[in-house]
Amino acid sequence: MNIAIFTPNQNPYSETFIQAHKNFLQGEIFYYYGRKHIQLEGKSSLSTSWERNFLNLKRKLFKKSPNFIQETILLKSLNKNKIDVILVEYGTHAHFLLPLLKKAGLPFIVHFHGYDASVTKVIKAHNYYEEVFLSASKVIAVSRKMQEMLLEMGCPPEKLIYNVYGPHPEFLEVEPKFSKKQFVAIGRFTDKKAPYYTILAFKKAVENYPDIKLIMAGDGQLLNTCQNLVRHLNLEKQVELLGVISPERYRELLSESLAFVQHSITANTGDMEGAPLAVLEASAAGIPVVSTFHAGIPDVILNGKTGLLCEEHDVAAMAENMMALLADPDFSMKLGEAGKRNIKVHFSLERHIATLQDILIKITA
Repeated sequence: MNIAIFTPNQNPYSETFIQAHKNFLQGEIFYYYGRKHIQLEGKSSLSTSWERNFLNLKRKLFKKSPNFIQETILLKSLNKNKIDVILVEYGTHAHFLLPLLKKAGLPFIVHFHGYDASVTKVIKAHNYYEEVFLSASKVIAVSRKMQEMLLEMGCPPEKLIYNVYGPHPEFLEVEPKFSKKQFVAIGRFTDKKAPYYTILAFKKAVENYPDIKLIMAGDGQLLNTCQNLVRHLNLEKQVELLGVISPERYRELLSESLAFVQHSITANTGDMEGAPLAVLEASAAGIPVVSTFHAGIPDVILNGKTGLLCEEHDVAAMAENMMALLADPDFSMKLGEAGKRNIKVHFSLERHIATLQDILIKITA
């Protein structure tokens, strides 16, 4: 089976779930990335300058659409590579590619991930994905909340499939030592992850446990805000902001930490998580997750069994959950062990890929 994957970006560090599709799906994978100038990974160019000049002349002569050149080049590439099926990452990208997808006449899956199914302006700008739902063979949601929202937008129930991400198997191999009174957080510093709430909750915990630490990794628009907040709260000695780190470094931090923390919320724009991969990875590693009843988090974290959840914006409750683990390390270990079992049985990467592979096979049969 020859599979074309279309994604807006090539290899962003925060989109490891898309890299998993590229690396683990069975078949010949053709990875097309970009929007304005779509490229095929491993190829320097999809066309020659002579071809582009000829197509540009044809576009002007016959008054074709501005996308005529790119669509013609991509259709030629899909035919040359004998593509059987297309996987489009993000509903927004599927909407952008819709004229090409219709002309290609190939079955395609649209994989929603988070903002594309939740940001109000984005949904309206893409006409509630009406044409996407009509043309797609299948649509994938990564959380129960996302599934509900896509159904409300008009996605036909028979096309919609729930398929949560899975963490890389190496996270299941982590053996947590619970050796430090340390909380770890990793993710983009964005509104929906509300890193400032995590810092505020940690500040309350510090008042009772002054020797604890918070390690935060990632980058984003709220990083400078959080740096200022840490200084303002006099937490420079307790909070460390690492920037972007490798998966290996993340696993190292998980192996020594007491719990993973993230106070996810619905942003004012409507932006929501899908099923946060960092949450899945932390639970797979065998440490409890302290987070919120937000989007896909309660799908994968069982409150009181594999982690401790609170309502969005409830900083005091999050602080209490953090202190409950500090007061009883055995309880933390118990939650972590149950979390690892839960991920291994219900949310493995192998299961996620197998489900996606099965869909691809069925729609090409």
